[in-house]
Amino acid sequence: MTRRTVLRSGAGALLCSTSGLATMSRAQEANIAQQPFDFDYLTEMMRNRATKPDRIPPEPGGFFQELDYDGYQHIRFLPTNAHWAGSKSIDYRLHPFHLGWLFKAPVQLYELQDGMAQPLTFSTDDFEYHGDVKDSVPEHYDMPGVAGFKLNYPLNRPDLHDEVISFVGSSYFRALGQGNAYGISARGLAVDTGLSKAEEFPRFSAFWVSRPADQSRSITVYAALDSASLTGAYRMVITPGVETVIDVTARLFFRNEVQQLGIAPLTSMFLYSDINRAGYDDFRPQVHDSDGLRIVRDDGDVLWRPLNNPQRLASSYFTLTQPQSFGLVQRDRDFDSYQDAEADYERRPSVEVEPQGDWGRGTVRLVEIPSEREINDNIVAYWVPETPVAAGEAREFSYRLRWGDLPVARTEERAVVVATRGGVGGASGLIEAPDSRKFVIDFQGGMLDRVGADDEEIEPVVTISGGQLDVVTLSKVAEAGVWRLVLDVASEPGSVVELSAHIAGYGRKLSEVWLFQWVKP
Repeated sequence: MTRRTVLRSGAGALLCSTSGLATMSRAQEANIAQQPFDFDYLTEMMRNRATKPDRIPPEPGGFFQELDYDGYQHIRFLPTNAHWAGSKSIDYRLHPFHLGWLFKAPVQLYELQDGMAQPLTFSTDDFEYHGDVKDSVPEHYDMPGVAGFKLNYPLNRPDLHDEVISFVGSSYFRALGQGNAYGISARGLAVDTGLSKAEEFPRFSAFWVSRPADQSRSITVYAALDSASLTGAYRMVITPGVETVIDVTARLFFRNEVQQLGIAPLTSMFLYSDINRAGYDDFRPQVHDSDGLRIVRDDGDVLWRPLNNPQRLASSYFTLTQPQSFGLVQRDRDFDSYQDAEADYERRPSVEVEPQGDWGRGTVRLVEIPSEREINDNIVAYWVPETPVAAGEAREFSYRLRWGDLPVARTEERAVVVATRGGVGGASGLIEAPDSRKFVIDFQGGMLDRVGADDEEIEPVVTISGGQLDVVTLSKVAEAGVWRLVLDVASEPGSVVELSAHIAGYGRKLSEVWLFQWVKP
């Protein structure tokens, strides 16, 4: 069982028999509850904490430690006990995730009202237990913390409180736009991801949830981020809708130098698509939560990089100055492309990161991890600032996360990539060229929809490094309403080939830029 399945389950957990931990938590709660709370207060608290070594709270013991996956699945939170469940004026409902199994670190949870923080506490009375777990749980037991929480809201229907966002595990969180099903995740921060040394996983150790105003559509969540190398104060303003928007401000304080800082990290899954179906004996044409990385440069140029499931760990780097946005996108929304009536891959949300303020120069890094199963999250994308982080330094980043279908914005002039397919090189059905790889890229929309197939002004612009182009052809496929670019690429075994292609005409760019990395087996 992987973290992906855990997040889908939304289950709870067992309890702690360690009274010392509960006492420590109550002391902390009393101190915080006596102080007016705002983002600046949290900022100073985390700044001061960064001057001391990271302190990981002890894990609860007793029955809690014995809980396994099966037991975890037999615990459910009682919706009638949700925070704000009795309110007719507040549209949100807060549900805690119970401590246990993989989520052993207690997280403290507070409600913020009129500038004052009050602890939110839960007991075993707030959960129902089934199977063998039921006989192991003491009644009326006060929990020492939670594993995380989720917020429900009338997202899709006014009479139903749907889950709109959840926070559980390290600094992971996930959100939904209207009609979406959970897929991609975000994190508070990525530290040394995809390097030769061990990755560091920061964790949200406490949350302060502002009591929303009557009938308010937005809700504000504050979070304390702890890690060995740093601390952080986070503010997240969440606004559900067709696109659920999260406005994030992160204030970071560094104990140590960090080799690679990953801002606004996104984590997703890509097993296969039309570009790499060979080797998958599966009735489903495609299996993925996201099918591409989309980047909008500061000058408005759009880069589209289809995702891949490589044979070895792969990284792609896109150096930019002040990008308009970057994100992992599920562009294909057709059920026939997936044929999975349970997973609903066509409903998985896309997420785009829109930097706010001056981010300067840096790199969007895409990490693709080999995977044999769809339960593994194997895609990571994040922003790496150009200036290294030094011990004792403080930095602030603000950005907007947009979650939803995020349909392609069709302009009057530029086409988008609607499909990328891959196969053996050579003339299909006639002479194969097993040492080369064929890429078939379909462009649609913009000015290309209005020009004829014989227009001599329309031409492909293709560049390659690490290999050679044996075939480059561009033609209009009237039956599909697309312009099709076909590339045959050859290289030496083990070579990393970087490809870039777009369509131009009449002195300007007529499509977004298609990019791909191919490693010759």
